[in-house]
Amino acid sequence: MDPVALISWIVVFVVVTVTVTGLSGRAGWSAPVVLVIVGGAASFIPAVPHVQIEPDLILYGILPPLLFAAALRTSLIDIRARNDGIILLSVGAVAFTVVTVGFASWLLIPSITLAAAFAFAAVIAPTDAVAVTAIAGKLRLPRRVVTILEGESLLNDATALVALNASIIAITSVVNPVVIAGEFVIEVVAGVGVGLAVGWVLSEVRRRLRAPVLDTSLSLVTPFLAFLIAQSLHGSGVLAVVTAGLLLGFRSPVVQSAEARIAESLNWRTIQFLLENAVFLFIGLNLSGILEGAVRTGPGLWPTVFISIGVLAALIGSRFVWEMSVTAIYRLGPKRLRERSWSWGNGIAVSAAGVRGVVTLAAVFLLPEETPAREFLQFLAFVVVVGTLLSGLALPAIIRALHLPPPNHDQEKVEQLMLMAEVQTAGLERLDELTTEADEEQVLVRLRTNASFLAEALEQEVADGDEPRPAAFARLRRQMIAAERAALLAARSEGRYQEPAVAAVLAAIDAEETALKATSPKRPRA
Repeated sequence: MDPVALISWIVVFVVVTVTVTGLSGRAGWSAPVVLVIVGGAASFIPAVPHVQIEPDLILYGILPPLLFAAALRTSLIDIRARNDGIILLSVGAVAFTVVTVGFASWLLIPSITLAAAFAFAAVIAPTDAVAVTAIAGKLRLPRRVVTILEGESLLNDATALVALNASIIAITSVVNPVVIAGEFVIEVVAGVGVGLAVGWVLSEVRRRLRAPVLDTSLSLVTPFLAFLIAQSLHGSGVLAVVTAGLLLGFRSPVVQSAEARIAESLNWRTIQFLLENAVFLFIGLNLSGILEGAVRTGPGLWPTVFISIGVLAALIGSRFVWEMSVTAIYRLGPKRLRERSWSWGNGIAVSAAGVRGVVTLAAVFLLPEETPAREFLQFLAFVVVVGTLLSGLALPAIIRALHLPPPNHDQEKVEQLMLMAEVQTAGLERLDELTTEADEEQVLVRLRTNASFLAEALEQEVADGDEPRPAAFARLRRQMIAAERAALLAARSEGRYQEPAVAAVLAAIDAEETALKATSPKRPRA
C-alpha cells in the first residue's frame, strides 16, 4: 500500500472510531461492542484492506502506552491498600484459569495436545486493562471494586505471558518446572526493578525541566523506554510500564509544575481515548481473516458452536469459582482476614467483570506454527473476546440486582471541600509569617478573603432548600467567566489587542473555569 493510501485509511480509521464512540455514547450503547460489530461488518467489504494482527506491534507499540495511561490515573495508595485482592486475581485467578480452562479445552477440542490447550488457556486467562476500563468506567461501581478490577488488569498480563511462554516451550520441547519458576521470578523482579529505576530517574529529570512541552515529550516515550529495557533484560515489560506509571503518577505533584501536569493529563487522556476505542474497531476488522482460517481448519459448524460455548462457560465459571472461594476464605477465615474481607456482592461483581480484549488476540498469534489447530484457536480467542464483551453488557443489571452502594459523590465532594479549606488555612498561616509592614493592606485583605472564604462557608448552617455559599459562588462565578470570555472574544475580533495578550488571558480564564468545575459542590437534592 502506498503512503498516501495508508495515511488516508488511518484518517478514516480514526474518524470512524471517534464517530462511532460518540454516537454510541449518545445512544447509551456500549462503545466497545458497537465498534467490534462495525469493524466485523467492514471486514467483509472488498474495498476495505485486509487487516491482520501483528503481535509485536500490539505488544510493543499499543500495549505500553495503554498500560501507562491507565497506571498514571490509578492511585498507588489504593493499589497498596487492596494489594491482597489484586494479587489473588492477577496471579491466583490467572493460574487457576490456565489449569481449569486448559483441561476443559483439551477435552473439548479434537486433536489438540495438553500443552497447546494450556497455551490457549494462558492466552484467554488475563482480563484486559483497556476493556475493563471501558466497561467499568461507565458503571457506578463501588470504589473498592473498581480499584481491584483496574489493578488486576494492569498486572495479570505478566502472569499470563509467563504461563504462555512455558506452554509454548512444552509444545516444542520438554518443560522443567524449576526453570519456569525461576524465569517467573526473574521476569517479576527485573520488570519491577526496571519500572522503579525508570520512574525514579525520569522523575528526577522532570523535576529539573521548566518547559511543559519538554516534560510532556519525555512522558510520551516513558512507556516504550521502560518496556524495551525490561524486555532486553528478560524482565516483564508489562510490569515495568505499570510500575513506572504508578510511581510517576504518585510523584507528579512533587516533580512537575501545574502546567506540565495539566498538559500531560490532557495528552494521555486523548491517547488513551483513541487507542482504547480504536483497538475494538481493530479487533472487528480481523473477523473475516480469522473466520476464514477457522472454516478451513475447524471441525465444522455445530462442533464449533459447542466448543465455543464450552470454552466460554469454563472461562467464566473458573473466574466465578475462584472469586467466590477467595471471598469465602476472607469472610469465614481468621480474624485478620475477616477484617479485610469484602461483601459477597462485591465478589460477584468482580467475577462478572472478566472482560478480555486486544491482548488476548495479540497473544494467540504468538503461538508457534506447529501448534495443533492454531487457526481454530485464533478463532476461539476472537469468540472469547466478543463473548466476554457481550457479557459485560449484563453488568449494569447485575450491579442493580446486587444493590451495591455506588460511589458516594456527595461525600467525596464534601471531603474535597474540607481538604481545600485545610490547605488554604496552611496558606493563610504562611501569609501571616511572610507579611511585613511594606505589604499593602489592600493586597493582604484580598488574599485573606479569598483563602478564608471556603473555610468560613463550610461552617455555615444551611437551611433546607438554601444554596450553600460555595455552590452559589461557583454558579455566579461561572456566569461571570462566560461574560469575561465573551468580552475577550469581542476584543479579539475588533483587533484591539495583540494575539499573545489574548491567548494569555484566555488561558487564565480557562484554568480558573477548569479548577471551578473540579471543586464546585453539587446543589443538595430536595
